[in-house]
Amino acid sequence: MNEVYLGQCAFALYVLIILGGGVLAVTAANLVRAMLGLVVALFGVAGLYLLLLAEFVALMQILIYVGAVTVLIFFAIMLTRAADGAEAEGPGERGVMRAIPAFLVPAGILVPFLAVYGATGFPTPKNVSPDQLGAGLLGPYTLAFELISVVLLAAMAGAVLLAFEKRRAA
Repeated sequence: MNEVYLGQCAFALYVLIILGGGVLAVTAANLVRAMLGLVVALFGVAGLYLLLLAEFVALMQILIYVGAVTVLIFFAIMLTRAADGAEAEGPGERGVMRAIPAFLVPAGILVPFLAVYGATGFPTPKNVSPDQLGAGLLGPYTLAFELISVVLLAAMAGAVLLAFEKRRAA
């Protein structure tokens, strides 16, 4: 088999994994199952990083997002559940209606992307060492790196605030 063909097959497999996880995350009535769909989608994204020869970023994807962020989301789900053990309201029948924009928005981004790169050709990925990645994050991309940290801090603070407000109301 040709290497390009194998790469395209691997890309298609990872995209199917991401789409399957995304569909499960959007349409699941149970929040824990929706989180499981998110985990599957995040593993697919890590696979795409491997295709881009970014092994370090793929490992960080698994450690940070699949590990830490999903555990944080899981604790937020468990802390904000109703005290009587009733299931929190999930998407239910409205899940299909919520899935339509979940497919239209990425399609609206993907179509122009393919139009541009389909005519000019896709760039070849290059391997970036962790030293170069660190120099980039602490050099020209420091502001973006710090803003991501602030967003994650705000998400954690919001989850804790929601949990305490829910407990106080019960």
